[in-house]
Amino acid sequence: QPKHKKQPKNMSTSKTIALTLFLATTLFASCNAAANATTKPLFPAILIFGDSTVDTGNNNYPLNTIFRATHFPYGIDLPDHKANGRFSNGKLIPDILAGKFNIKQFVPPFLQPNLSDQEIVTGVCFASAGSGYDDLTSLSTQAIPVSEQPKMFRNYIARLKSIVGDKKAMEIINNALVVISAGTNDMVLNFYTIPTRRLEFPFISGYHEFILKRLDGFIGELYSLGARNIAIAGLPPIGCLPIQMTAKFRNIFRFCLEQENKDSVVYNQKLQKLLPQIQSSHTGSKIFYADIYNPIFDMMQNPSKYGFTETKRGCCGTGFLETSFMCNVFSPSCPNHSEFLFFDSIHPSEATYNYIGDLLDTQRKGLFDVFEEAKPVLLVYLYSNSVTKNYFENLVKALENGLADVDSHAACSSKSTSSKSTACSSKTRGKGKGSSRSSRNQDDN
Repeated sequence: QPKHKKQPKNMSTSKTIALTLFLATTLFASCNAAANATTKPLFPAILIFGDSTVDTGNNNYPLNTIFRATHFPYGIDLPDHKANGRFSNGKLIPDILAGKFNIKQFVPPFLQPNLSDQEIVTGVCFASAGSGYDDLTSLSTQAIPVSEQPKMFRNYIARLKSIVGDKKAMEIINNALVVISAGTNDMVLNFYTIPTRRLEFPFISGYHEFILKRLDGFIGELYSLGARNIAIAGLPPIGCLPIQMTAKFRNIFRFCLEQENKDSVVYNQKLQKLLPQIQSSHTGSKIFYADIYNPIFDMMQNPSKYGFTETKRGCCGTGFLETSFMCNVFSPSCPNHSEFLFFDSIHPSEATYNYIGDLLDTQRKGLFDVFEEAKPVLLVYLYSNSVTKNYFENLVKALENGLADVDSHAACSSKSTSSKSTACSSKTRGKGKGSSRSSRNQDDN
C-alpha cells in the first residue's frame, strides 16, 4: 500500500518535469526564432526606379546627364564624407529602407562599374536624376527616362541569373521590394515650365491622367519581369519646394504655393484610387501607396516637432535656387544640416529622409510583413491574450492527460504477473475511453 501512495507523486513529478521541459524548449525555440527574425532581411533584395529622390548615383556615368551630385557639399554626412551621386548630405530613402529591412546599408547604382555579385543579389538602383514618367521631361535633362529603366532591369536579371541560376533569380525578384519614386519633375521641369504639354492638356487634370496611364504601363512591365511587391511614392507638396517658392515669388514670407500643392493632392488622390485597380489586375501583386505629401507638409507646418529650424530654403548656398551644379564647393552651407528640411532647393536633407523612412516603414507594416517571420513572436506574446491563454491552458491539460496515460502504461509494464498486467491494461483502456467520451461531450457542448 505505501508504494501505491507514492506512485501518484512520482507520476506527478514526471508530468511536471516533462511539461516544464516541453514549454521551456518551445519558448526557447520561439525566442530564438524571434531574435533571428529581427536580423533576417524582410525582403531578399531592394530594387529602385525613379528620379533624383532615389537616384544613388546612376547619373554619374552617362556622359551627357545634366543633373549630377558628384561634388561637395553633397555626401558631406556620409561615412566617407564624399559625394557619390546622392542628392543630399547623406543617405537617401533607398538606403534608409534597405537598412531598416536588414538588406544592406547602401543601395548601389546599377551603372556603377565592378558591382560585386553580393550587391547584385541584394538589389540595386535604376533611378536617374531629372527623369519622369513623361519622356518629354527627360529630354531637357538628358536623364534616363523612367520608361527606359526596365532595360537596365532586364540586364540586371540576366546577371542575377548567371550568379544564382534562373529559379533562384526569379524567387529573389518575386520577393524583392520594388520602390518607384517619380512625377515631381514632370510637374516642375515640364508642365509648370514648358508650354508643350500645357498646349496638349489645357487642364492639369488631363496631364495627371496621362502620367498615371504611363505609370500603369510601367508597373505592368515590371510585373511581367517578375516584380510583385511594389511601393509607389506620391507627389510631395510641390508648392513648398524652395525652388518653386523662389520661381513664383509672391512675398517676403515665402509662403507655399497653394495651387501647386492642390495639384499634388489631386494627383495623389487619383493615384491612390488607381493602385488597387492595378493590383487586382496583376495576380499575386502587392502594390503599396507611399505617402510623401503629408509627412513633408506636416514638417513644414510643425518644424519644431522634428527638430527643424528652417523649412523654406535649402542648406546649400542661399537655399533659394542652388541645386545640382549650382550647389557646389563654393556654396556656403548651413552649419547644422539636420536642422534643415531641405539640403538644396529641391531635395530633402538626410534628417527629412530618416523621418519619412520611419513613416513609410510604419505604412508598409501589415502589407508586406511575412507571416512566417511573425509567428515566433506571436507564439511568445499572445499568451497574454485571453483567447490564446485559454488555448494554452487547454493544451496544458491535454498534455497532462497524455503524460498520465504514458505513466500508466509505464507502471503496467513494470508489473511481473500477467493477471495484474491484464487488469492494469483494462484499467488504462477504460480511462482512455472515459477521456474520449468526455472529450466528445465537451465538443458537443
